[in-house]
Amino acid sequence: MDPLKENKKFMTRLKSVIRTDTPVEKIIRDNDVFICPDCGRENVRGLLKETYFVCPQCGHHYKISARARVAYTVDQGTFREISRAISGGNPLGFPDYEEKLAHARTKTGLREAVVTGTGRIGGTKAVICIMDSRFMMASMGMAVGEKITRACEYATRKRLPVIIFCASGGARMQEGILSLFQMAKTSAAVARHGESGLLYISVMTDPTTGGVSASFASLGDITVAEPGALIGFAGPRVIEQTINQELPAGFQRAEFQRDHGFVDLIVERKDMKEKLALLLRLHGKG
Repeated sequence: MDPLKENKKFMTRLKSVIRTDTPVEKIIRDNDVFICPDCGRENVRGLLKETYFVCPQCGHHYKISARARVAYTVDQGTFREISRAISGGNPLGFPDYEEKLAHARTKTGLREAVVTGTGRIGGTKAVICIMDSRFMMASMGMAVGEKITRACEYATRKRLPVIIFCASGGARMQEGILSLFQMAKTSAAVARHGESGLLYISVMTDPTTGGVSASFASLGDITVAEPGALIGFAGPRVIEQTINQELPAGFQRAEFQRDHGFVDLIVERKDMKEKLALLLRLHGKG
């Protein structure tokens, strides 16, 4: 493979998706090259936008931001953010934690690792929560737990379905036991929502692990996953050392989870909005 020829091909295709009046900064960003972790091919950001940030060669689903998820999933102009002002602090005085939070906020433009709000998907209104793995691996601290709990409580009051796009490395270690409390708090809010006869769809993206997978992520009336998503509580090495057994290949991937009844549907990102709209219509408002 000639790198120069391949780069020319990339640039030729890139020009087809970038207008000539596009700002230079955007052209530079859209010319960023990503190496696919599955097939090793090069992909350009500007072209990946067309494919919902899915590798066109092998179908690998790249991690995407919460804002991109809103753009791909929610009807245009209908998303209204709620609980936006909620942000985490440093309740245990953990060293350097404030600096890490400040860095994450600067990098992502978010106050915390989840965005919550209302919006319409295929015309049906729902409460939507989207975790963003760019913010400290979307770990769940007090603020994340509070935002998800309030979103579920709002949905219960307004009798709306809930959709949560889960993506997390688990509980946030810098907040200790206070972060673990969020598992029970969010699960209780989901339970009250369900007891009201309302629909909750959990969408597991890569990765959904730790305390998030062990709480609200696993409690959906319908559990959806993106292809290849890592889903589990502890890592495979920890599990193998604990049970002293060799584990099946890919046992924590979405496909294995579906085959063994833990996941109901695997849906590609390009089809996610259409599939969620169908599920919402089938179940009505509840």
